[in-house]
Amino acid sequence: MRERLRRLRRANPGKRVEVWAQDEARLGLKPVSRRVWAVKGSRPLSCGRTVYSWLYVYGFARPKTGETFAALLPRVNAGLMGQALAAFAAHADPEGEKVLVLLVDNAGWHVAKRLAVPANVVLHFLPPCTPELQPAEPLWPLVREALANRSIGRIGYLRRLVRARLRHLAACPHEVRPRVGFRWAAGLER
Repeated sequence: MRERLRRLRRANPGKRVEVWAQDEARLGLKPVSRRVWAVKGSRPLSCGRTVYSWLYVYGFARPKTGETFAALLPRVNAGLMGQALAAFAAHADPEGEKVLVLLVDNAGWHVAKRLAVPANVVLHFLPPCTPELQPAEPLWPLVREALANRSIGRIGYLRRLVRARLRHLAACPHEVRPRVGFRWAAGLER
């Protein structure tokens, strides 16, 4: 990985090279349960139901700084991944002055031949079956925390809650950085 970054820096002398990580998470109307405090002898109420309606969060995180970007989409596929990549590239590099190296897993929509990757984005694939190496993976408990122990009846309400939480995390990179800033990933940038 370090050698690839060196080559990218040599090939793009006037551009800054940034390392980001990307992952997806499915969030649905099924409640996220957490432990809660309760008066001794009483039992807290919790709703549990299975509803088959969800949305997907395409999350981008920069391990060095804790910056985040997210796109909420109805499902995962190569076409929607291309849309998320285009929105990310426009957000992270609006002037086209950077090379954005994106750490991704080997999901089918990441390796699809029809995936449209913006010119300033370079995909770097992590080894197969290694979610523990994905620096964006620890972002999901931070997102799901806003949904814990809540009954969410409609997908529109879920979307509003998730957007509010993602805005909060984008405004507070100091909360995100300790989670997604794996040493090896944060140390890749100079």
